[in-house]
Amino acid sequence: MHPGRGGLAAFPGSIHFKFIIMSIKKVMLVTGAGDSWTCKTFFSSGGMQESYLSPNRREFYQIMLVTGGAGRLTIGGNTYSIKRPVMLFVRPHEIISWKNLSIQAGAHYALFKKAFMIRYPQFKAMLDTSGLFRDRQKTVICLNNSRLRTCCRYFEKMEAEDRSGNVYREDIIQALLQLLVVESIQAARFLTPGTAVPDPPICQFFELLEKETAGISFTNPIRIRTAKEFANNLHIHPNYLNRLSKKQTGQSVSTHIRNRLLEEAKMLLLQTNWPLQDIAYSIGFSEQSNFQLFFKKNTGFTPAGFRRGFN
Repeated sequence: MHPGRGGLAAFPGSIHFKFIIMSIKKVMLVTGAGDSWTCKTFFSSGGMQESYLSPNRREFYQIMLVTGGAGRLTIGGNTYSIKRPVMLFVRPHEIISWKNLSIQAGAHYALFKKAFMIRYPQFKAMLDTSGLFRDRQKTVICLNNSRLRTCCRYFEKMEAEDRSGNVYREDIIQALLQLLVVESIQAARFLTPGTAVPDPPICQFFELLEKETAGISFTNPIRIRTAKEFANNLHIHPNYLNRLSKKQTGQSVSTHIRNRLLEEAKMLLLQTNWPLQDIAYSIGFSEQSNFQLFFKKNTGFTPAGFRRGFN
């Protein structure tokens, strides 16, 4: 038995979870490569699986509630010994490996894209404040039985809403996600990795990209915005960084930077009343006209038209 399906799990050894396997295999079935979804929730369980290694090549964030079992989890350069229920916060493009040390269990998943955070700025603000995705030290959170039960209830409600087809289901899911984040912050029992080595360069790139785009504004504009500048900051050759990016994510460094700048521009257009010149400067354009060309080329809308359409 496990939380949310009839009771609490016994720890450790009686159950096994295969969340890393399912985060690739089932997510591909649930989401589909070309779907326009912005948020998905589901529960996954199944039999014994082999150890697994995979980059997360998909453009979504993952919150995973692991309800039991034991294993060795590596995210980037950090390795964790998992022997009890934990909540995981995994950002896009993380490289994850998993080695089973016990037998079957399950995990709850909440997957969401940047577009979901653009639609719900309060949720994004809470994530930014908490640092759960940005701070690698907060990636894995230990849960006691009481918090485990509470978090399982939130996940079950989200999963029920996702299945319901209710027109307001995403509104309800984002409210429940906020409660889930609050529970995680209040738990504040961050699991320390047993071993820590320098992150692979591609992980360092995404971490630097997160850092550079966090809290940008007219008074705090992005400092670096080209593949060469990011590579220089990481003390590696741009071509090498680009090869790693294409191998691990299927996209170039420039594509990741462009997409992130577009996401930040969209959020600033929708969440602020700043003049276009200030938004352009915040994301690295000294001339508003260049920003307008960049935005229209990649979205099909002018910045002003995009803002009017949502308002």
